[in-house]
Amino acid sequence: MTSVLVTGAAGFIGSHFTRHWVAEHPEDRVVALDALTYAGTETNLADVRDRITFVHGDIASADLTGIDVVVNFAAESHNSLAVLDPTRFFRTNVLGTQALLEAARQAGVRRFHHISTCEVYGDLPLDAGSAFTEESPYRPRTPYNASKAGADHAVRAYSETFGLPVTITNCANNYGPNQFPEKVLPLFTTRALDGGDLPVYASKDNRREWVHVLDHCRAIEAVLLRGRVGETYHVGTGVEASVEEIADLVLDELGLPASRKATVPDRPGHDRRYLLDSAKIRRELGWEPRVPFESGVRDTIRWYADNRSWWEPLRDRSPVSETSWTG
Repeated sequence: MTSVLVTGAAGFIGSHFTRHWVAEHPEDRVVALDALTYAGTETNLADVRDRITFVHGDIASADLTGIDVVVNFAAESHNSLAVLDPTRFFRTNVLGTQALLEAARQAGVRRFHHISTCEVYGDLPLDAGSAFTEESPYRPRTPYNASKAGADHAVRAYSETFGLPVTITNCANNYGPNQFPEKVLPLFTTRALDGGDLPVYASKDNRREWVHVLDHCRAIEAVLLRGRVGETYHVGTGVEASVEEIADLVLDELGLPASRKATVPDRPGHDRRYLLDSAKIRRELGWEPRVPFESGVRDTIRWYADNRSWWEPLRDRSPVSETSWTG
């Protein structure tokens, strides 16, 4: 039996991964750690609560006794909030990750897997023909991006200096059920369902690469089972969509008019475009995305329409308004 610690396990991606791992590896002991900040909720783990050990705690003081594998999702992750309160991002994402690495080193864990983001590389021009590779230089442009880059550097430092067995995945933008309603797809969907306007940034053509959260979970599983220690793997689909295209999909699925879109000012440091070259994980580990983008997005929109009881209690928790920087 392997003991697996999942940090950030009550959040969006962490909870999906926890449920996926429990389903696919029932022989393992899973410890789910979460600080339960505004974006985390234990209801995300309700259907596996009797099959995991849940710990309410911070990665900065985690006890890793008896843990074999750490999967680190724990992070502050909302770019807009990072503009208003950058300190909390560096505290959690950099110092918290370093504390977790040290605990892993002291406990002698067999694998420390860290989830990173495409955003550490900065952005690409909208007309660029290139994509970020695992060898691309880090050029973060926002406090969130910089804090994640700092965490990545700490992970690599613990590998090089102390021999900690690490792997890293950098992922494209995730979407799917149970995503906190401050992120763009659930924000647009829940506002549309409540009769509000969809706040589309003035740079409406800025694009993101999109991956369904379940495809991301399968990619992390592949890295844990077959990935080479010390390596970084990109998790991407090659499928891009702009913020306006996401808004249009939401309105189309819900049968609402385009007049429900409202232009709002860009946040500072708004990146133009992200695209990952994911050839390495496909070639070495045989991973491929399974969820088609448009059907996956439409299924997600319908999930929010059918699960008001999940998102309505969370709707007012977000500490940031998308126009907070205009005053």
